[in-house]
Amino acid sequence: MSVSEARFETLTEAWMDAVLAVEQQAYTHPWSRGNFLDSIRSGYQAQVLVGDDQLIGYFVAMKGVDEVHLLNITVAPAFQRQGWSRVMLDALATWSRGQGAQWLWLEVRVSNTRAHSVYLAHGYQRVGVRKAYYPAFEGREDAIVMSLKL
Repeated sequence: MSVSEARFETLTEAWMDAVLAVEQQAYTHPWSRGNFLDSIRSGYQAQVLVGDDQLIGYFVAMKGVDEVHLLNITVAPAFQRQGWSRVMLDALATWSRGQGAQWLWLEVRVSNTRAHSVYLAHGYQRVGVRKAYYPAFEGREDAIVMSLKL
């Protein structure tokens, strides 16, 4: 799919049904409505990327003292492999710098090699592993911890 114009908007409850539909398409263990609502109510940076009134993707990030932790970034399956994750990562880095953050942090499933490649190409470095971090169909899956110096 292509769009003629894209913009960021604040992720509000009005976007929730569209976000949940994408989340369920994109992941085997999606975030729940409660996860998103808790993030919004906690004041986390939550943005949707919209193109021609279609949901392209979204991200949720939590600000710390001198860092930002990316909790969720998702591109709708219909818009994947078009560079939208880079657009969102750039927007997140710009916002983070404006907040005085020195670092961006994230976790990614060991099995999510495509996302891992995107983060590496965007300048993130692998800094560790969190054992049994994510739920999996059988047990738990490790997460690769990555960071970006801003």
